[in-house]
Amino acid sequence: MATPRRSNNVRRPNEPMRLIVTTFIGVVFGFFLGASFPTQSLTKMNLPSSLFASIDPNYSEDKHSGLSTQALLNFWSSLKGNRGSSTERYNYTKIWVPTNPRGAERLPPGIIESESDFYLRRLWGLPSEDLTIKQKYLVCFTVGFGQKDNIDNAVKKLSENFSILLFHYDGRTSEWDEFDWSKRAIHVSAPKQTKWWYAKRFLHPDIVAPYDYIFIWDEDLGVENFDAEKYIKLVKKHGLDISQPGLAPTSGLTWQMTKMRNDTEVHKDTEERPGWCADPHLPPCAAFVEIMAPVFSRDAWRCVWHMIQNDLVHGWGLDFALRKCVEPAHEKIGVVDAQWIVHQTVPSLGNQGQAEKGKAPWEGVRDRCRKEWAMFQDRMTIAEKAYFVDQPN
Repeated sequence: MATPRRSNNVRRPNEPMRLIVTTFIGVVFGFFLGASFPTQSLTKMNLPSSLFASIDPNYSEDKHSGLSTQALLNFWSSLKGNRGSSTERYNYTKIWVPTNPRGAERLPPGIIESESDFYLRRLWGLPSEDLTIKQKYLVCFTVGFGQKDNIDNAVKKLSENFSILLFHYDGRTSEWDEFDWSKRAIHVSAPKQTKWWYAKRFLHPDIVAPYDYIFIWDEDLGVENFDAEKYIKLVKKHGLDISQPGLAPTSGLTWQMTKMRNDTEVHKDTEERPGWCADPHLPPCAAFVEIMAPVFSRDAWRCVWHMIQNDLVHGWGLDFALRKCVEPAHEKIGVVDAQWIVHQTVPSLGNQGQAEKGKAPWEGVRDRCRKEWAMFQDRMTIAEKAYFVDQPN
């Protein structure tokens, strides 16, 4: 005999009433349960660690992004509640600190980070555990891939105390990955730009503030006889804020001041051709280094950076004005003879110019260099004259 089945569509007569009563009791119970918790305990609520896992950025991009976004909103709301009680008695719109950096006057001084660095950080873990070492020096090369072996030799002369920054004027950055050190270097690329264009835009003094010394070097320098750590020791020993290694006599020389000497660790003056130096303490007989391989102390660079003109990209004339950033310049600027280099005079960036009016690309670049030198001198003369005219007697 078949067993009779009970239809699912048949309800007991008292079922609607039971649902109503159950709902009412639940609402009343929830109200009294919520009222029994003190308000303060909610504002000091501890967030479960699972909540942080739920807002993982990789997770938020998958098919559960809706859930993850909601968790993020819940987390933000909780943070807002946790901290709201401590700040609600203050009116943050009243904050105005004129001594803060320009544009940050509305921030409380305790939150301002006015300086940065080129230290590479992880995407995980605690920020305080990111860095196993904080480099003390920064070296910058403006490079084309054709000089890769030269740069590789130079970088191998550096210790782990150096951060490495490559400015690429030819757009070829990924090819440098053949060198292991390239993976810990910073790479910046813009086509056909000079190192002073890069320096003005990426080496602001507040960005390089952690570094004791900043090397801003060309790509065509032979470093077989150079040791960076020994160089730094000599710079400190002789109190040089602006310096460069001596140039081998066989390499391309323009000025006697930068020629390497065999009888001294460092020299700070020289004798030039007759009539070239009106004062023995002024360039090019003293207080002078060239712009191919300068090394700046942190304080000196802060001044020099502000002197670099935004539109004068070749830096010609800058070497004659460096003395304005240190005092006494003939003591603070010098050439390190005991650590010397070879200037190979490879016109790689010069060939990045454009042929015009029957002139080769390098000729157009050289003409621009000379024009910039004259423009820089004019601007400096006008600025100094305006300053002294405005000063009271």
